Amino acid sequence: MRTHKVNTLLIILPLFIVSIFCKDGIQPLFQPGDKGGTTSAPKKGDEKSPFSTLRPLSDQCFCKLEGQIDDCSCKVDTVDDFNNKKIYPRIKSLLSKEFFRYFQYQPHKKCRFSFPSSGKCTSSYCQVKSCSADDLPPGLNGQIAETGHTQILENKYSASAQRPQNCDDASDTLGQVDSTLSETASRDIDEWRMHDESSQFCDITDQSCEDCIHVDLTLNPERYTGYSGIASRSIWKSIYEENCFSLTGLNPMEAFSSSFRSDKLNALCLEKRAFFRAISGLHSSITIHLAANYPIKESSTPFLVNSAEWGPNLELFHQRFDPENTEGQGPYWLKNLYFVYLLELRALAKAAPYLANQSYFTGREDDDLETSLAVQDLLNLVESFPEHFDETSMFVGGKQAKEMKLEFQGHFKNITRVMDCVSCDKCKLWGKLQITGLGTALKILFSGEFEPSNSSALPVLHSGLQLTRNEIVSLFNAFGKISTSIVELQRFRDLLKAR
Repeated sequence: MRTHKVNTLLIILPLFIVSIFCKDGIQPLFQPGDKGGTTSAPKKGDEKSPFSTLRPLSDQCFCKLEGQIDDCSCKVDTVDDFNNKKIYPRIKSLLSKEFFRYFQYQPHKKCRFSFPSSGKCTSSYCQVKSCSADDLPPGLNGQIAETGHTQILENKYSASAQRPQNCDDASDTLGQVDSTLSETASRDIDEWRMHDESSQFCDITDQSCEDCIHVDLTLNPERYTGYSGIASRSIWKSIYEENCFSLTGLNPMEAFSSSFRSDKLNALCLEKRAFFRAISGLHSSITIHLAANYPIKESSTPFLVNSAEWGPNLELFHQRFDPENTEGQGPYWLKNLYFVYLLELRALAKAAPYLANQSYFTGREDDDLETSLAVQDLLNLVESFPEHFDETSMFVGGKQAKEMKLEFQGHFKNITRVMDCVSCDKCKLWGKLQITGLGTALKILFSGEFEPSNSSALPVLHSGLQLTRNEIVSLFNAFGKISTSIVELQRFRDLLKAR
């Protein structure tokens, strides 16, 4: 009996000590998903985690996941039914099409900030498999040029777009053509460029950059990578403490999981609350994906990359969202997932006329037509949802509203730059894609003029919208990840009930 008591103390005492030292805000134990897990995550092969040893798993993660979604008009169960039965099957099928499979990004873009780092993640789970030119569809590697279709614009101000295609021929034509621009034309171009830049919520990389690569997203699924420790915590700490709006006068040593409690956020204006809920919802989605795709069993051939068996880790999900492990905030973080879902759903609906008019060109005519029809089918369904997010209530007013919008935009653009500092390649890939997708949704909702809609009380998008191919790919894939997270929530709920 005495030995049993000693063993119990050896289990409980370290957890108590860790919980005390993690209150300093440097290593927040209970913040959801440090882009791949915290040091307290259960290890592969462990039969039990410390949390499951102390008390049984419950469904308390979902205790507040019902009723109306904060700052929105519809309810959680309405979204569950609409997404799981209608949206998810269609978006899953659509994202397997070639146009949406290939994402271009700059993996070695220089980090502009100073972060503590444990070095480059060398785990095979962190690695990203890039595509060679031969792997790409002919329309994406330049073998076939798009003609006779609506072009999806790339950066029209890039150097490659302004210089002659053949420099040897330029000397023969410069003497015959007046290449100068009038003062008015130059001023118009500068205004166009400024308008394009002012409408961006992301730090967009010129897609003609030399060190950009294409990645097949289906060959690099978002999974648990093991990326953790001070490096990953510093990324999320920077996002929340330096780039999210918060109340003034907060204790700087307080963990940011406490600094952004739901009761404190209610004192902020709608725009600032919406910013945090969007970031928190995205963070929750990432955490759910990592818990749902966890290496539950190593392969007998360890030299093969990503050779593990993958499945849901119920203990990890419970650790990240249960109220007793998160100072009561876990269910609130999950509810923010529904907020960002409605925000991105509204962006798709608002941009539907523009998106339906794209060719989704890959150089394979039959596939392109099939993709266009699938997009139209999804957009029709998105537009049928009766309770969209209402962006017209935000940034309303005079000078103060404009200043708030610029600050909102600047904070989000800075977050896209923070993603360049992630030292896990796969975490960086999916972080960049989902942040770019959310930023594209914000661009659609807030960067243009509003026009009245005949079919809805909400406005439709101004006709001047232009999106790059990468923005469209990011927008649909980011929404697909949020949609999948809501489906995975139901799976975790069922697993918890079974336990």
